[in-house]
Amino acid sequence: MNKKAAGAELEDDHDVDTAAVEDAMDVDNGSGNSRRINLTPLKYHGPWSYKSIKQLVKLHLRTVSSSKALKDYERMLRVASSPSASISPNAVEKGVNGMLERVANLINSGAGEEQSSSGGDENDPKVLAKNVYDLTLKAFHPTTGISPNERLWFKTNLKYGQLLYEMNETGKLQMVINDLLSGSGQNGGESGMEQDTYGGGGGGTTSSGGTHLMEIAALQIQLYSRLKDTKKLRAAYHSAMAVRGGIPHPRTIALIQELGGKMHMSQRNFDEACQAFFQAFKSYDEAGDRARLRCLKYLVMASMLHASSINPFDSHEARAHREDPEIVAMTTLVDAFHNDDIRKFEKILNKNEGRVMDDEFVKEHVSDLLRTLRTQVILNTFEPYTRIRLERISKDLNGIPIEDVESLLVSLILDEKLEGRIDQVSGILVKTNQSVGGGAASSRGDGKMASGSIQSRNTSSIVQLTAALEHLNGAISKASYVV
Repeated sequence: MNKKAAGAELEDDHDVDTAAVEDAMDVDNGSGNSRRINLTPLKYHGPWSYKSIKQLVKLHLRTVSSSKALKDYERMLRVASSPSASISPNAVEKGVNGMLERVANLINSGAGEEQSSSGGDENDPKVLAKNVYDLTLKAFHPTTGISPNERLWFKTNLKYGQLLYEMNETGKLQMVINDLLSGSGQNGGESGMEQDTYGGGGGGTTSSGGTHLMEIAALQIQLYSRLKDTKKLRAAYHSAMAVRGGIPHPRTIALIQELGGKMHMSQRNFDEACQAFFQAFKSYDEAGDRARLRCLKYLVMASMLHASSINPFDSHEARAHREDPEIVAMTTLVDAFHNDDIRKFEKILNKNEGRVMDDEFVKEHVSDLLRTLRTQVILNTFEPYTRIRLERISKDLNGIPIEDVESLLVSLILDEKLEGRIDQVSGILVKTNQSVGGGAASSRGDGKMASGSIQSRNTSSIVQLTAALEHLNGAISKASYVV
C-alpha cells in the first residue's frame, strides 16, 4: 500500500462527516460502556485487503480477543461494501456466513468463559455474538445499510434468531421475529400470529415468500414452545401448515412438524401426533439429520399411547433404522407393549436400555405409557372371568399396590371401558354384565385394540366356548330332571 493510499485510509478512518455520523452505531464492549462505530465504505482497498482482514478476524476469534475481532470485522464489512474493492457478492456472503458460524461455535463450545470470568464481560462470547450480528444486520439492511443485501440480511436475522433461542433470550428473539415479519411484508407482533398473516392459506404467496414465511414460522413455533404459550403455538403451527408455494429446507419442515407433534401430545391428540412425528422423521431423514432417530422414538411413543395395533416399524422408512443401537430398545419396547408383557416393558425402562429415559420428552410421558399398558393388561386379564381378586390383578401388573389397581379400575369403569363394580371389603372385581359372546372385548371401546391381538381373539373364542358348554350343561341337567 503506497503513502497516498495509507493517507486516504487514515483520512477515511478519522474524518467523520455528517453522513457518517448518521450511519454510526453504538457497540457494547461488555463493560457497561459503548464504542461508537462508523459504518461507511472504506476506500482504496481491494480483494487482497479483504482476504487479509478476514484472516485477522479468524485469528482474533481463535484467541477470543473480542475487541480486536470486532474492530477488524467492522473493517472487513466496510471494505466489502466499497465499490472500488470489487468484492463479489458470493465472496462477501461466504465470508460473512463463515464468521457468523465461528461466533456461534464460540458460544456452543463455551470458549471464552475463563477469560470473561477473570476479565469481566469484555471477552464474553455472547456479547461478541450480539455485536457481530448487530454490525452485520446494520451493514446489509435492505434500505439503510451501506451494502444493501436483502437475502443476506434475512439469512443473518434467521441465524441470529436461532442463536437467541439457544441462548434463551426470548425477548430479543421476539424482536428479531418482528423484524423478519416486517421485512417480509407481514405484520409484526401478536398480529403476526393470525391466519391472515401468512396470506390466508398462501394462495397468492410466491415461492420465495412462502419459503421465508415457513422459516419465520419455525422460529415462532420454537419461541412459543419455549414459553409454553399453547394458544399462540397452535396458531403459529396451523398458519405454517397453511402456507402454500414455499420450498423450505427439509430441516425447517421437520422442526415445525416435530414441535407440532409435541403440541398434539400435550393435548392428548395422539393420532395427530403420530402423523406429525412421522412427517418430521421423513423430513429429517431426507436432510440426513440424526434427529430422525429422536422423532422415530417420539413416533413409537405416540403410537403406543394411541393404543394402535399398527407397528411404526412396519413402514419402509422406519424399517431401515430398526437395527440402529438407539432404536433397538424402542423396538423391544414396542414388542413388549403389543404382547402385554408389562414385566419386560418396565425392565427396559428401569434399566434405561438404549438411553430411552435420557430424553426429557419421553420421560414426561412414561407414566402415561405405563397406565396405557396396565389398562390393556387389566382388560385382557378380566375378560374371561365374572369375578377376580384385586390381588390377582396386582400380581399381573408386576406387583403394583392395591390402591393403584383400584384407581385404574375406577377410571376404566367411569370411561365405560369396563362393566363391573369393585367390592372393596372382599377385594374383588365383579363383572356386572353377564352376557357372553364377545361382550368383554367390546368393553374396551376400541375395536382396533380388540381385533389387533391374537391373544384377544383367542380369549374371545374361549369365552364363547365356555358359554356354549354352560348352555349345554344346563340343557342336559334340565333333561335329566324331567326324566
